[in-house]
Amino acid sequence: MSAFWRGWLNVWAWVVIVFGLVLAGGGLDATDTVAEAVFAIVGGGAPLEWTPHLRFSVALMGAVTMGWGVTYLALFMAAHRLGADAGPVWRLATIGMIVWFLIDGALSVATGFWINAVSNTGLAIGYLVPVLASGAMNGSAPAANSRPSVRAR
Repeated sequence: MSAFWRGWLNVWAWVVIVFGLVLAGGGLDATDTVAEAVFAIVGGGAPLEWTPHLRFSVALMGAVTMGWGVTYLALFMAAHRLGADAGPVWRLATIGMIVWFLIDGALSVATGFWINAVSNTGLAIGYLVPVLASGAMNGSAPAANSRPSVRAR
């Protein structure tokens, strides 16, 4: 995988982590301003009532999202070191991405928060483009530490 796509995926994972931090901020009245703005966008401006259950759920979702982003960072690091041997790792990570995308998107639409499915599409594309473009799932991405050999002729 090229340095460009490696960098892209690292930025992608950090975006996930920061979004998780925003959601976790919804757990406390003192830190919920950005989370409220996100809900205003996703909820189409519907009024938001911060009940204790909602605060807990949003904060927990934020912590899980941050953990998901950190897990992807670790996965990217390990997969880049494995290079061509990382095909199964990339395939399983991609299956996980698709499972999340389908379930989260379907529930977003079913509960009336369809715009969340739109943002999920952007996130999924941000992951899939470099993985598919690099051929990483097919085992055609060289290891991060591999260097082309120079042969004397």
